[in-house]
Amino acid sequence: MEIVAAILLLIGALACWALNFVGLPGNWLVVCLSATHAMFVQSDSRLDVSWVVVGILLLLAVLGEIIEFAASAMGVAKLGGSRRGAVLAVVGSVAGGIAGMFVGGGIPIPVVGSLLGAMLLAGCGALAGAVVGERWKGREWDESLQIGHGAFWGRVLGTLGKALVGGLMPVVVLLALLLEGI
Repeated sequence: MEIVAAILLLIGALACWALNFVGLPGNWLVVCLSATHAMFVQSDSRLDVSWVVVGILLLLAVLGEIIEFAASAMGVAKLGGSRRGAVLAVVGSVAGGIAGMFVGGGIPIPVVGSLLGAMLLAGCGALAGAVVGERWKGREWDESLQIGHGAFWGRVLGTLGKALVGGLMPVVVLLALLLEGI
């Protein structure tokens, strides 16, 4: 039963990590799964995850959020975007990311196609949301498009940074399961 729990934890950690590409809190879900595993699998088990490992995962999740927030905020704020534009950029980003999971499935590389599609369409959604927000605020098209362009790159780079940090999380879980005493 412990082996099944460990395999499910690894599969869950990888699936949750992939959720980062659509703007969902995948890194936090990895922390929650690992904490649940630590809580219910006895510490004397060969396939346990310690609370120290859960703490490391928590620190990685926080780091990923800081990277994503900083990149996204700089993308809109650097060009003088409004709060309305930033909020609509986030909404457009999540919608685009979810749509991209399905559209990207047409790219003939399993899993990677969906993740790439999600990341690119999340950026396009951020661009569209920022442009709508800035136009609604009364800005001209040129200025709105520049801010949207910043939102696009901020979102793509923020997601990539968060996903890179989050990619370490399943590795940490795997090492915790394979090595005793961490």
